[in-house]
Amino acid sequence: TVCNCDGRWDLGLPPRCPARMFRGVYTPARYVVGDMDIAVICDGYIKLDAGAVMGLIPRVMWEPVIGRENLDTEHRMKLSLNCMVVRSGPDILLVDTGLGNKLQGAARERGFPGENGLLMEGLEALGLVPEDITVVANTHLHADHCGWNTVRDAAGELRPTFPNARYFIQKGEFEVASHPNERTRGTYFAENFQPLVNSGQLELVEGEAEMIPGARFWATPGHTQDHASIALTSRGETALYTGDLVHHAVQVERPAWIAAFDILPLLSLESKKKLAERALKENALLICVHNPFPGVGRLTESGGRRKFVDE
Repeated sequence: TVCNCDGRWDLGLPPRCPARMFRGVYTPARYVVGDMDIAVICDGYIKLDAGAVMGLIPRVMWEPVIGRENLDTEHRMKLSLNCMVVRSGPDILLVDTGLGNKLQGAARERGFPGENGLLMEGLEALGLVPEDITVVANTHLHADHCGWNTVRDAAGELRPTFPNARYFIQKGEFEVASHPNERTRGTYFAENFQPLVNSGQLELVEGEAEMIPGARFWATPGHTQDHASIALTSRGETALYTGDLVHHAVQVERPAWIAAFDILPLLSLESKKKLAERALKENALLICVHNPFPGVGRLTESGGRRKFVDE
């Protein structure tokens, strides 16, 4: 359902026009789940090796799904950086914060090439400023999901981007991110979360903690040990923000298609199956971080075949 939001979210635009740009950014896509107003905004995109995104699946199988025209000369595909803003009562919840603007130079070009850093413009398009955000939740702490957690001020000092927000992070994920190994040190950057400790805004939680009424973490391990999606429930309706449980819509349809980035692929398989079962049972609205913007749709099933249908 499209959101008829209050004046702050009323842009005077058609409610869903994801292909358009508004003041240089993607037009926010708006939905309603029960009493919750949802907006999907975009921090831009990164380009990653398509074979890595599809893991063990042979190219002859995944290339027709992605489309050769959607690969660049280095066989990379675009992954959107879709973030979710939820308004419920007095709270405004931001889920995941994209890549941010701190990572520069060769590290950015090698690890996260693309066009990104647009989250602030997306909030502005909703009539919001960082001070309006009351809660931030990270599905996990890879750099493309928590980059705007913090910024550098004019003096070059790190500070939380959202000064009035409580930041919710799974305790296990925080501990792993704080002690990266040879595989993870290229995506776990302390500058994205350590300042939250210093400011006293960090809230470490375990399991299915509730951030605001109706919005809970939902354990979906596999991509990382403590990866957690976000479940929104209100008046019998459900929305699921997948995090990196899904890198492409086909991975919702086919749980065995698992990205090479997942450190625990067999756990990913079970989490994907759990996602599909809940999505079908509850007719859940799925918000997929890396699908082309806005990455929103529902999983359908007919004749034993499942299909992700965009909304």
